[in-house]
Amino acid sequence: MNTWRNASLAVTAAALLTLTTACGQEQGPASPNGQSVGNAAPAQQPAEGGYGSGGGYGSGKDAAAPKAAGQLGVQESKKLGKVLTDSEGFTLYRFDKDTANPPKSNCDGDCANIWPVVAAGDATAAAGTDASLLGEVTRTDGSRQLTVDGWPMYRYAKDTAPGQTNGQGVGGTWFAAAPDGKKAAAADTGGADTGGPDTGGADAAEPADAAGLSVRKDPELGDIVVDKRGMTVYRFTKDTAWPMKTACTGDCLKKWPVVAPVSKNSVEGVTKKGFVTFDRPDGIKQQTIDCWPIYTFAGDEKPGDVNGQGVGGTWFAVSPDSKLVGGAK
Repeated sequence: MNTWRNASLAVTAAALLTLTTACGQEQGPASPNGQSVGNAAPAQQPAEGGYGSGGGYGSGKDAAAPKAAGQLGVQESKKLGKVLTDSEGFTLYRFDKDTANPPKSNCDGDCANIWPVVAAGDATAAAGTDASLLGEVTRTDGSRQLTVDGWPMYRYAKDTAPGQTNGQGVGGTWFAAAPDGKKAAAADTGGADTGGPDTGGADAAEPADAAGLSVRKDPELGDIVVDKRGMTVYRFTKDTAWPMKTACTGDCLKKWPVVAPVSKNSVEGVTKKGFVTFDRPDGIKQQTIDCWPIYTFAGDEKPGDVNGQGVGGTWFAVSPDSKLVGGAK
């Protein structure tokens, strides 16, 4: 009898151990001090509800369910210029058959399976963009859709990874959105908001060229991690990796936007140890390096800026092996 009981206890203990992730993060709602720690998941393993098996947005029965955008971002594309993305780095699109004044969506049914609607409600403007341009429109089914300068926003089912723009120019009516709601277009394409088809053709559908994370040699700080725009990546000393926990929430995120999830295949020269997606308590998905959440700084206006270095004695650039540059650890 005792032998059976001991075996049962051992099995139970083993099952409990499986709840702890590689970053020492338990699948629980809150830490002892009352701060929710969120859940860690492998990088580029999207949450359920609207994603296909390839990592993008699928065409199954859940594909049309609106999925919130979270913290919006701006991605720099050599072919399209500045492109608006959701919190996970997926491109947002607009449809020429919609209207912006008044806002109205004309993509329903099967159309919304191919072009999943971006839900309104929790969207936060990207750093350096005009938050007043964000709005919403009520669709025919009663759901609320995010708008930018009046234009309803969508994702594309065939974008299977962050940074892709496979929906650009589809049918001569679908175009990646710029941060101001106009059609994204590089300066030399003459991409005025005319409503006509984009001349970028097939080339415009290629993923952005830059690595999602790479290394730049700063003259003062040495080797530091930068995102695909070349912007400096930072860590916050009040965060923890074991268990993974964030101390930057609310207004803090306006100054320190999270780095959206990055594919491991889009990393050059940066450690892939503890390279997981952090499911934050606020619903935003954030990339980590060695289980440490990483950010950029709204005060950095261009690639090469390191204005966030040492701010408050708690924010520091990150070395390729995830250490703080000039910090305590």
